[in-house]
Amino acid sequence: MYKPGLKGVTAVETSLSQINGEQGMLLYRNTPIQEIIKKYSFEETAYYLLYGTIPAKEKLIIFESNLKIYRKLPIHIMRILDSLPKELSMMDVLRTAVSSVTLEHDSYLKNANQLIAIMPTIIAYRYRKIKNQPIINPDDNLNHVNNFIYMLKGNINTTHASMLETYLIMTMEHGLNASTFSARVTISTQSDLVSAITSAIGTMKGPLHGGAPSGVIRLLDEINTEDRIIEVIHNKLKNKERIMGFGHRVYKTVDPRAEALKNKINELDELPEWIKLAIKTEKETIKLLNKHKPNQRLYTNVEYYAAAIMKSLDIDPELFTAIFSSSRVIGWCAHAIEQINNNTIFRPTAKYITK
Repeated sequence: MYKPGLKGVTAVETSLSQINGEQGMLLYRNTPIQEIIKKYSFEETAYYLLYGTIPAKEKLIIFESNLKIYRKLPIHIMRILDSLPKELSMMDVLRTAVSSVTLEHDSYLKNANQLIAIMPTIIAYRYRKIKNQPIINPDDNLNHVNNFIYMLKGNINTTHASMLETYLIMTMEHGLNASTFSARVTISTQSDLVSAITSAIGTMKGPLHGGAPSGVIRLLDEINTEDRIIEVIHNKLKNKERIMGFGHRVYKTVDPRAEALKNKINELDELPEWIKLAIKTEKETIKLLNKHKPNQRLYTNVEYYAAAIMKSLDIDPELFTAIFSSSRVIGWCAHAIEQINNNTIFRPTAKYITK
């Protein structure tokens, strides 16, 4: 039976995540995302997805140490990054640099550690280079998320770091999405992990998949102050424009990642102004959507609060999809390893038609 885009076709079995769009549920392995956010760090969650268990203290120390070792950029990748045209997008840069990584082990898990560690350094190095800012080397005294912020910004705001860590945990894994499928297809040929992740990055670059929360930034920029929320949203609904950050093709109720991120944000002692505006905008927009589109069940998705967080951190919108990829690489690697451990090469058929 012909299924355009393989929609609705079950192609793999996985123990990595479960998504229930009707109930607004997301599990990493057997654990709800809300529990993950409350209990575990970025490193612990990454280990859980890759290895299948929450790490004991000794194993966590080894994993954290491996990530620190692989943060440093090899000379040949620095030269590649320095030689690429300035106008190249960050996703093009990331794809090119990752494709040039020399894997140091026969172990897929160790190679996954290497790729997870190096991607934030690639992003920070390239960004500061094209902005004519001094390069900041990785700091072994910092954890994964704090080190990325330090390399990118030169300083660390603990409130911002906590919000970014929550966002990165929630975007590590999300089922058999397009980029994850690309990774699994590539590794199913018994290719290497670099090739699989390069395939995934190329897929993530497409605006129908990775896109970016930049549309939400434009929406919040247009609103600017709380007294303009109703006017701006009402006009967009009147003109039948899409309200960026609302609605998801999978979740037919509240996106559990958006809800978990908002709950984390509400734990902060002091909310940044852009977060306050985002919370108020969400509340008023849902009221208007329920009034004008009562049958569509539109709620905020994870990109909505991701945009507010990125804006609060003053992170350039051109980095959004690359930063997303630096988290999703954990899911890509976990899926690639799962695929190779129970492998069947992907080889769907095509229906021939005459025109």
